[in-house]
Amino acid sequence: MDESVTSAEANRSFSRLLRGVREGRSYVVTSHGRPVAKLVPADAESATATGARRSLLERLARQDVVHIGQRTRDELYDD
Repeated sequence: MDESVTSAEANRSFSRLLRGVREGRSYVVTSHGRPVAKLVPADAESATATGARRSLLERLARQDVVHIGQRTRDELYDD
């Protein structure tokens, strides 16, 4: 679970937050009570993006191809 920190606290203790991220922790930075940023380990974000990309490509591979015929660029923009 992400730990919430204010933007002022994040500014004052950025080094401490980076040490926490190196240890695998995640932080949500808030401003006026609303989330504005997330500090996560770099490899965790990469793994999430890779998994999402793989899932999308698998779903697209299962979908049927829809043939709409040949159209010119002008015809596409007219619709």
